[in-house]
Amino acid sequence: MAEQEQRPLLEVEQCATSIPEDHEATCWGCGLRLVFASYSPVYKCGWCGAITQSNQTARKPDSVCFSHWRRLRDRFFVTVLILFMLFVICGGVWAVYPIVFSVSKFCGIFHCMVTAILALCTITSYCLASFKSAGAPTKIRWGSYPMVGKSDLESYTFCTYCNKPKPPRAHHCRSCKMCVVDMDHHCPFIGNCVGASNHQAFVIFLISVVISCAYAASMTIYASYKTWPSVDFPNLESSRHSMSSMKILLEIITTIAGSAFFLSARGLVLVYLAFASLSVNAGIGVLLCQQLSYIYEGNTYLNHLSSPNAMHGERGLHNIVRFFGCPYPISRVLLRYSNTGKLQDNSGSKLL
Repeated sequence: MAEQEQRPLLEVEQCATSIPEDHEATCWGCGLRLVFASYSPVYKCGWCGAITQSNQTARKPDSVCFSHWRRLRDRFFVTVLILFMLFVICGGVWAVYPIVFSVSKFCGIFHCMVTAILALCTITSYCLASFKSAGAPTKIRWGSYPMVGKSDLESYTFCTYCNKPKPPRAHHCRSCKMCVVDMDHHCPFIGNCVGASNHQAFVIFLISVVISCAYAASMTIYASYKTWPSVDFPNLESSRHSMSSMKILLEIITTIAGSAFFLSARGLVLVYLAFASLSVNAGIGVLLCQQLSYIYEGNTYLNHLSSPNAMHGERGLHNIVRFFGCPYPISRVLLRYSNTGKLQDNSGSKLL
């Protein structure tokens, strides 16, 4: 009986000796000392909500050569883009509009107005995207407990480059040397980041470029057709029935290419503008579709790269409506369309 009574006491003593040691940490946001039952490399403060990484160390500032290289790169791309836009506008007016005015005076005035509107929209949206702030975080108090209130730094992290609090969905740009809220990417062609403040202007600029390049390509192709020298195909007329389709196509291409040597300076400018406009339109069109797809998903490019499978928001047309700030009647129609699509998807899933 005595041995049976001593066994539970021994088990209790063994359990009491297995208590783990406490681990202490300090929150960077409010300065409070936190106690954890076990070690954790990342923890969140229960008072201010700041997220701290215990193994995070201060990073060295970028070298002077690296900063100068990035600045020169951005200025080079901005200069090239501005010169290209001016060349398309001025060269197109010089090469196209004598031919357009030869059709009729009304046609020439109409196309001059269209060109002025497209050029104004493109240049204005470009200036807004380039010179407007991308979205600097608002200044917030941090560092000590009496100054930081409850949940003032909810989901904030600490930027080791700026040595300041970084809000959620913000990233540090090493080219702009600042944190940008809802940063999408750093675009060297505008010399600025694309963030919460200028993202709308950047997408409007892409839309303006796509429309302007499509208009310029159509006008230059039409003008090139009017100014192209007459082309004769003597070989095709004599042996058209005995030649294969590939040889016929090759003969047409070589004959047209040979006649290009007799083009005037205006004709050469028209051909270059046509190919340049089509090439730029293809590249910018792909970038615009990518941007609209991320907006539709409620995501940004950097967040998509960091967590491609994570859902950062609800998908739907309401994200595009909210992004462009459409008027209430248009937004109501689009939101109703998106809601009907969701209802159809839900009903289909239930049937499955």
